[in-house]
Amino acid sequence: MHTYATSGTCSKQITFDVQNSIVKNVIFHGGCSGNLQGISKLVEGLPINEVIARLKGIQCGTKPTSCPDQLATALEEFTKKS
Repeated sequence: MHTYATSGTCSKQITFDVQNSIVKNVIFHGGCSGNLQGISKLVEGLPINEVIARLKGIQCGTKPTSCPDQLATALEEFTKKS
């Protein structure tokens, strides 16, 4: 399980697994529960690069980031460390 502290969003942290470049077990801590559970289910089982490509750059209102964008950032950081 990997942990990422979010920045600029209502959620405070994301935990996730990556197995053979596949995203698994995404959990957002804090934030809009229903929406974030939906995002977690939608990215489950997708290749890490596909999740990053789909979510990177999404903004929340006037904020320069969003919970999906923060997940993309967390996964990018994970790929750099792997």
